[in-house]
Amino acid sequence: MSRTISTPVDIAPILSALSDLHAATRDDDDDPVVLLEAEDGPLVVRGVEGRVVQVFRNLLGNALSFSPSHGTVKVSARHAGAMIEVVVEDQGPGIPEHKLESIFERFYSERPSGERFGQHSGLGLSISRQIVEGLRGRISAENIRDASGTVTGARFMVLLPAA
Repeated sequence: MSRTISTPVDIAPILSALSDLHAATRDDDDDPVVLLEAEDGPLVVRGVEGRVVQVFRNLLGNALSFSPSHGTVKVSARHAGAMIEVVVEDQGPGIPEHKLESIFERFYSERPSGERFGQHSGLGLSISRQIVEGLRGRISAENIRDASGTVTGARFMVLLPAA
């Protein structure tokens, strides 16, 4: 990526296209839906469009694969100071607490039973972290908990410098 020229990339239409693509290709009504909540207007970062697409395709694909039938994957995007923040939330089993950092390591893979998207290499989150950090951003993960402390899903946060 160091030899590739960074240009302004508006992630709003990228997220919209990924959401629309999922809606158009859902197998049946049991498949999770994607709910996109993006701030109005452009959300421009400096990057390489194909790499930025790769990060969000990976996060969305993972969230969908861990989500239950009839579940919802929520994607939100907004300005956060000098950064653009994108959050992807699923309603799956969450991430083992002791694995919140190791999920970004190469070849890490802990897939749900009944996996919908075939075989995973365990490279997606590692590559996503390399891309995001190469753009001077941050990517992290945490569990979503209800009022009683029960894990109700996983949340991935990406912060990229606004262009």
